[in-house]
Amino acid sequence: MKIHMITDLEGPALVSRFNQSRDVTPEDKVRWMRLLTGEVNACIDGILDFDTDAEVIVWDGHGSGGIIEEEFHPDAKLIARGPISAPYGLDDSFDALMFVGQHARAGTGGVLCHTYSSKSIEYYRINDVELGEFGCRALMAGTMGVPTVFCAGDDVAVEEAQELVPNIVGAAVKQALGVELAIHLSHEAACELIRERASEACAKIDEIEPYFFEGPYTQEIRYLEGVSIQSSLNQGWEYADPRTVRKTAEDICELRV
Repeated sequence: MKIHMITDLEGPALVSRFNQSRDVTPEDKVRWMRLLTGEVNACIDGILDFDTDAEVIVWDGHGSGGIIEEEFHPDAKLIARGPISAPYGLDDSFDALMFVGQHARAGTGGVLCHTYSSKSIEYYRINDVELGEFGCRALMAGTMGVPTVFCAGDDVAVEEAQELVPNIVGAAVKQALGVELAIHLSHEAACELIRERASEACAKIDEIEPYFFEGPYTQEIRYLEGVSIQSSLNQGWEYADPRTVRKTAEDICELRV
């Protein structure tokens, strides 16, 4: 079995403020990175509980890095945060994609919800379907025939995943009370839940269809009020209105996913 995992720093239990993931000193950030690293390691343990020979490759998807490399699981492989573009090491040789530390898309009321940038983006749409980071990357995997089988994060992120992938296995490690407020499991309880559910997800891989719809793919990106779209125009994106750009491609990895 070969599993690809995408991680983010806004989704672990006990993280619910932007000054834990975005506006944070390096000294304080290590505390929150340790929570994510523990949940990632628990997910890897769950995969290995199901298949002791599984190959697990994790991409650290948080903008400034979210994994403590020295504490990363010894029986998995890590793509540490750095200059990388889609598909982030994923290809059709993988049996499944998993998400750990995931947040919901912008505007949902989930804990630290945003779409790629909490400071600049109002929404992403692909072929008129509004998708957050989970949806864009699940679709990317779907174009390769790879199913997305597991999502750990707050309850809103898990519900978002289940809307797109009805049979996905979820692990809600906190309940959203607002964008910066939640009821959390302890770190230990969150890790136990993730390990158990990740193993369940492995057992269901053949039952879960990839999230997919046909291309070509037209992506529309709408920026927040006051944010310039000029950099996107300079990169060849089409002007739609003063806050919105779009681009069409046959290969989804040529878009922003």
